[in-house]
Amino acid sequence: MKVLIVKVSALGDVVHALPVLAYLKSADPDMQIDWLVEQSFSPFLDDHPLIDTLYRIDTRAWRKSGVKASLHGALSIIRDVRKSRYDCVLDLQGNAKSAMFTLSSGAPLRFGFDRGGVRESLNLLATNRKVPLSANDYHVTDRSLAIARTAFPDGTEIINAGPLPVSDAAAMQVVQKLNAENFSGLPLVVLHYGTTWVTKHWPLISWQALANKLIDELGIKPVLTWGNDQELSAVQSIQRACNNRALVWPRGSLKDLTALLARADLVVGSDTGPIHIAAAVGTSTVSIFRVTDPKRNAPRGSNHSHVSTAMDCSACLRKTCELDTECGLSIPVDTVFDMVKAHLYSAERV
Repeated sequence: MKVLIVKVSALGDVVHALPVLAYLKSADPDMQIDWLVEQSFSPFLDDHPLIDTLYRIDTRAWRKSGVKASLHGALSIIRDVRKSRYDCVLDLQGNAKSAMFTLSSGAPLRFGFDRGGVRESLNLLATNRKVPLSANDYHVTDRSLAIARTAFPDGTEIINAGPLPVSDAAAMQVVQKLNAENFSGLPLVVLHYGTTWVTKHWPLISWQALANKLIDELGIKPVLTWGNDQELSAVQSIQRACNNRALVWPRGSLKDLTALLARADLVVGSDTGPIHIAAAVGTSTVSIFRVTDPKRNAPRGSNHSHVSTAMDCSACLRKTCELDTECGLSIPVDTVFDMVKAHLYSAERV
């Protein structure tokens, strides 16, 4: 059985879909599983033991290069996919982009969401097995697993996150960097400030206060991670606010970030890719939710905690809002700090 998973973006969503791999292998250990994903999110899937072939698309570069380059890039991938003669495609994306690759795959069985589950209705034209979602499929991981279970009902392994392997070389580099910075004997706590939407951010002043509490009350030197220039400026501000007693981690590849998060004892962040990567590698998390719903997106299990804004309009999915500042400040620093302490020092998780 040859199966192609089409889940192209975004980082957190791709990570959320990883449990499908373990489920499919439990249905058929000899199944060949391939994956189609955006180039920018592919590095942490490289050398995944449950993936045979990884197809990388680069739609951003294609668009920048014009219509002709876009067509050439897409057709090149389509030709490679069709050569593999897949028995089944699982379209876990549900939009027009994934529809193009799902439909053109030539697979006789093409599973995807029904009208109530797709992100863009054009996707309905690409699939011939449409999966309805029940109330039990609300979490984003369960949405993907619903398609996998419908296609292969004999699977038995259902996990909350992962599996996600860690590069040995990247892990060694992380250890060397931590040793050089004299990290030993105390818990390793990573604070990830960044996220994609402005309205997902916890206020910078709150991050500064949390970092200082970790240092002053627990003696922990937090590690600050970032993904772009704006986030670098923010974490440098956090570092200055605690008199340079926090470490700004150098930006590396996704494999490097994954290795750091796997080494950490705890990762704190908003609803963002690194939080979900941490969960996928088995690291405890404390996640902060404002405009998205933790029941849908938050890491699950006893080693994960989350806090949401107390405002009535929470999980509004708005990318801009006149109440942005009030919403962010409604999540107390002490609440997040108490969750951190519970994970690091209590036998019973929050």
